[in-house]
Amino acid sequence: MDDAIKKTRVLVEALGWIRQFRDRYVIIKLGGSALDDEESVRRCLNDVVFMEAVGMRPILIHGGGKAISRGMAQSGIEPRFVKGRRYTDDATLNIVTQVLADELSEGLADDIRTLGGNAVALHLNSQNVLQGEMLKLKEDDGTELDLGRVGHVTGIDRNLLVGVCRSRTIPVIPSVALDAEGKPLNVNADTAAAAVARLLKAEKLMFLSDVPGIFLDRNNPDTLQSHLTVKRCRELIREGIIDAGMVPKVEAALEALEAGVKKIHIVDARIPHSVLLEIYSDTGIGTEIVK
Repeated sequence: MDDAIKKTRVLVEALGWIRQFRDRYVIIKLGGSALDDEESVRRCLNDVVFMEAVGMRPILIHGGGKAISRGMAQSGIEPRFVKGRRYTDDATLNIVTQVLADELSEGLADDIRTLGGNAVALHLNSQNVLQGEMLKLKEDDGTELDLGRVGHVTGIDRNLLVGVCRSRTIPVIPSVALDAEGKPLNVNADTAAAAVARLLKAEKLMFLSDVPGIFLDRNNPDTLQSHLTVKRCRELIREGIIDAGMVPKVEAALEALEAGVKKIHIVDARIPHSVLLEIYSDTGIGTEIVK
């Protein structure tokens, strides 16, 4: 009886959040080492299925850098990075599209269906959602960098995405966009997720990875920041506290907030039911960023 009462209390606590977020879009980016941990992925997908079941409209966007690197190694292609971006020639692009679209995206959709949800993988080989153009980066002296077929998201097929969500189906989208000529582009999954959140004016954008959140001192777990504002994030970037790979993630998140997304969450996917704890409880477990 005590266990039953405890479970009931949890449901009552979650009820207010369930009502508040019903019919709201939440963009979930799954990446990092978490994608290589089958148990973490299963738990996260189970949370996503729950979210859809109680009325939210989750959209799952994923990368797959480690899987791509493994595919390149098997093909004898040496990875090369330019300003943190994977240089993407035609041979690399073929591996990127095969790994992300045909393997990971379809696999994640299958896993969601196994867990009792409805899901569809939306990509260049089925129904494409992400639209993009070539990414232009420059050196400090103004020289343009050659990134190959690397792009950034400029638009989405909104009608397709909204229609899928309204049919109570979870879209699964890999970080590959098509340009105006219908040719694929390798895009950063963090910035792709932020672009979709921005264009849909989503309620929430969640980054699920192997990082618990933003620390003032990454060697001291007590410095995890549970709540940050846009202003404070910009200060931490200037001070070098937010650095390396966290910078493009946070900058994309801030841009999404400025465009109308209500809240950003950075959550450790390795923690059981981290998604539900962050959204449906009074105290979250990661870092939330608000405008």
